[in-house]
Amino acid sequence: MNIKLVPIAIGIKSEIQKMIHQDKEVKSTKNKAKPSCCCSHDEPVHSENDGHDHGGHDHEHNVEGGLFKLFLPSIISFVLLIIGIAFDNYFKQEWFAGYVRIVWYAIAYLPVGIPVLREAYESILKGDVFSEFFLMCIATIGAFAIGEYPEGVAVMLFYTIGETFQGMAVKRAKTSIKKLLDQRPDEVHILENNVAVKVKAKDVQIGAIIQLKAGEKLGLDGELLSDSAFVNTAALTGESKPATKKKGDTVLAGMINGNTIIEVKVTTAYSDSKLSKILELVQNATAKKAPAELFIRKFAKIYTPIVVYLAIAICLVPMLFVSNYVFTDWLYRALVFLVISCPCALVISIPLGYFGGIGAASRNGILFKGSNFLDSISTIQNVVVDKTGTMTEGVFKVQDVIIKPEFDKDEILKLVNVLENKSSHPVATAIHNHVGTIDSSVELKDIEEISGHGLKATYKEKDLHVGNFKLLDKFNISYDIDPSTIVYTTIAIAYGGKFAGYLTIADEIKEDAKETVSKLKALGVKLTMLSGDKSNVVQFVADKVGIKNAFGDLLPEDKVNKVNEIKAKNETIAFVGDGVNDAPVIALSTVGIAMGGLGSDATIETADIVIQDDKPSKIAMAINIGKQTKKIVWQNITLAFVVKAFVLILGAGGLATMWEAVFADVGVALLAILNAVRIQRMKF
Repeated sequence: MNIKLVPIAIGIKSEIQKMIHQDKEVKSTKNKAKPSCCCSHDEPVHSENDGHDHGGHDHEHNVEGGLFKLFLPSIISFVLLIIGIAFDNYFKQEWFAGYVRIVWYAIAYLPVGIPVLREAYESILKGDVFSEFFLMCIATIGAFAIGEYPEGVAVMLFYTIGETFQGMAVKRAKTSIKKLLDQRPDEVHILENNVAVKVKAKDVQIGAIIQLKAGEKLGLDGELLSDSAFVNTAALTGESKPATKKKGDTVLAGMINGNTIIEVKVTTAYSDSKLSKILELVQNATAKKAPAELFIRKFAKIYTPIVVYLAIAICLVPMLFVSNYVFTDWLYRALVFLVISCPCALVISIPLGYFGGIGAASRNGILFKGSNFLDSISTIQNVVVDKTGTMTEGVFKVQDVIIKPEFDKDEILKLVNVLENKSSHPVATAIHNHVGTIDSSVELKDIEEISGHGLKATYKEKDLHVGNFKLLDKFNISYDIDPSTIVYTTIAIAYGGKFAGYLTIADEIKEDAKETVSKLKALGVKLTMLSGDKSNVVQFVADKVGIKNAFGDLLPEDKVNKVNEIKAKNETIAFVGDGVNDAPVIALSTVGIAMGGLGSDATIETADIVIQDDKPSKIAMAINIGKQTKKIVWQNITLAFVVKAFVLILGAGGLATMWEAVFADVGVALLAILNAVRIQRMKF
């Protein structure tokens, strides 16, 4: 009989335990998780490999061999158990008695029992006596000791089947996350003397030229050298619709090339690519535990030893009070109590619910940095959003150029273009697109960026100011227009201490911005918009999408003050932004959300949740996923506690048999698992 196949099921469980019992709760999104393990195993946590070595014994986690192979030990045990029960009760055989009967049930026990016995032994060696493996071993060996052989086999059999189903469920829950982890190619083709040479992606230097064939996946971030390209961005955004890229555009690792050969100049190291950052977020997500997970972990460590001592008390204490005390009867009650008390349903189904939530979110282009943020976002009362790049496209176009006649229009625009070249703001891009090539002969001195105001420089001993009208106010430069009368975003220009004119720039509202507002209202969530843009522009956008609370002309510190005002009302806040100046507010909020597609790396690092495709409607989706996940988790907690408490009372009173105990343990665990995996089928 090949019992070597049995560790497959137990191995899956071992991997799960490593992931769900990490001791360190990460309290800051800026710190990297350093997880450790603490249930029946005290082992280092590894990455997503299929097989790992744990203290000298190897668990194989690969279940690709098919269901039959996976369940073979359980099938062997089940067949022998059924035949044994038939010989005992329905087709009685004279030879099926004494040692033959004992050996028969022992053989039925071994395929499912040996791996669990081994796990119990190894956990004891590591100092963890009161593991679930230990509980199962005591209960089943005890059943054999008092002659209840079929029940001893049945308990271990159904426990193993439950564990196998648990492993399969978790594997399924992690599938979408694993798909992400497979998005980054290990090798790329770089051009050396016009010849494509295959090399390891991690060894490629910045400045190298990658040749990407049709259908191939880009391994590093870079700049497109070819005239144009169609790329699939599903790995980064969840959006499978191809995007068009032009020469000079940034292309990111994980993007799939369309139907032509393209060349890409590498601009970012392998470890610093946008995809690498996403993968790191996903891999670290399991380290940051939700309060429910932390509670269950602590509860199990206290709960399990208590029930062991209670079982001993159930067996021995009645000896002092019961006149017709029968040791085997009370031992049986104690064993039933032990089986019922196994916390499998809680220990597995709760983290599985959070795995499912994280997986469902990542499938929809939303990255949660930890299950704790699934809980946090479910309680959000007020979503505070930035305007530019969040509710609007962040793609500006120059509408009007108004330059006073006493200034040379072409010269002023040339200077503005050179100065804005020092900024990464979308407004700068709009000016570049309008004015054209930057004049390299122009040398600006003393360039300074004034946060929330604009840029300042010196040219030919004269000061050049480009920014909003607050910038002119700051330097006491008078102007003869009323900025509040202009609906569009305005860029004020001053040269030599005099007002030279202004540019008007328009931004486009995102197509799903209005849908976002209605969805948030349906969830009972308030919405507030904050922006550094002019108040009338902000109000114009707010009216268009249906936001009542909107504030403009805000400096970064003003945004902080507004968020603090909302917090003072004891409201939980989710702040959504995409710029570097949003990072302080994101860090201050209950949950920080970054629009990751166009967003800065600083904001993504600070945020708790990253929306990869920049669609604001994903904000409502993230909140809904959080609410559904939390609902499922608490359904499982309630189910497990209610059923176990009821059957425990029956077991202590001698009214429950091993069969009821199996249902209270394995049955409830399976019901909880089936409930937990529902989230993977939900449409949000």
